[in-house]
Amino acid sequence: MPANRSEAMQTFLKRAGWGNAEHVPMPGDASTRRYVRLLLNDRPAMLMDQPQSAEAPVASAGASASERRTLGYNAVARLAGADCARFIAVAHYLRDRGLSAPEIYAADPENGFVLIEDLGDRLFADVLTNGAIEHDLYLAAVEVLARLHARPAPALLPPDKYLHSYDEMALLAEVDLLTEWFFPVALGREADAAEIAEHRNLWRAALAPFLNTPPVFVHRDYHAQNLLWLPNRNSVARVGLIDFQDAVAGSRAYDLVSLVEDARRDVAPALGAAATAHYLATMRQHGTSLDGVAFAEEMAVFAAQRNAKIVGIFARLFRRDGKPRYLSYLPRVWSYLRRDLEHPGLSALKSWYDRAILQDARSIPESGGA
Repeated sequence: MPANRSEAMQTFLKRAGWGNAEHVPMPGDASTRRYVRLLLNDRPAMLMDQPQSAEAPVASAGASASERRTLGYNAVARLAGADCARFIAVAHYLRDRGLSAPEIYAADPENGFVLIEDLGDRLFADVLTNGAIEHDLYLAAVEVLARLHARPAPALLPPDKYLHSYDEMALLAEVDLLTEWFFPVALGREADAAEIAEHRNLWRAALAPFLNTPPVFVHRDYHAQNLLWLPNRNSVARVGLIDFQDAVAGSRAYDLVSLVEDARRDVAPALGAAATAHYLATMRQHGTSLDGVAFAEEMAVFAAQRNAKIVGIFARLFRRDGKPRYLSYLPRVWSYLRRDLEHPGLSALKSWYDRAILQDARSIPESGGA
């Protein structure tokens, strides 16, 4: 970390009363954020360090499509970028719903420092060691979603952050990542204009039936590495929530498919089916009955959309960011995508993928591609 940023961090911590804390850096992830675990007189906390110039800017709530394109991918895809104030606003919203987002102890959003509650180390990904506890944890995670989905998505996250719509422009920009980044890595060539246009148009048609349904709060990255098990808390508060700054207003299906088609760990189809059934039952308890057949189609569409996006993101992390370990996840993601595309409503997209990307091109060794 540059000396001036280190000095700014220490100044922030001193003002927050944590200047004498012990520092333990945390492993990095796929973002530009970093976390430092703090310990002061046996009291833990976590420092989020997000340089405000590290990512492309985001769009205001009323930005036009052309304005979003001018600002770049974060604005087009409705990502929070380096906006720490959005993380804080989402955290407050989740805590107001009785959920275990980290408490905010102190913040300097302008300079990109947030001091938050340390929810511990019990990530779902680490705790899931046997079938019995796996079932219990996944059902608990589903109950969190039902709590969130029991009311419509808020238009505003106080004091001043709009919960952006997960609109067609954002969803199509995400699937465009596959043609932009996976093609060169896997096929050794750029996708041509006709391939890109056909892919985008097929996705536009597949998504269209679900873009006008009443939106709910969507975490957007709801999976076992962003959930923590807090067994000493009660009910839905037993599930700790992190990495939620990119939240949007969108489909009920999105976070559920993120949970049960986890890019980083295998989730048995039977567990996914049990989690989905529990979600539908819990939504009924909250007073919202969903048609099972229609919801299954919505899940298939958003699962396929998410997995297509992830293929592109992991190829980008390899090609642009020099992180080859993400290629090891591609066989799992493609297996999910292949299963999603079996839904009759996605037959045209299945034909495109079968024609454009042959099976033996879908797994790339960590040394590179074609």
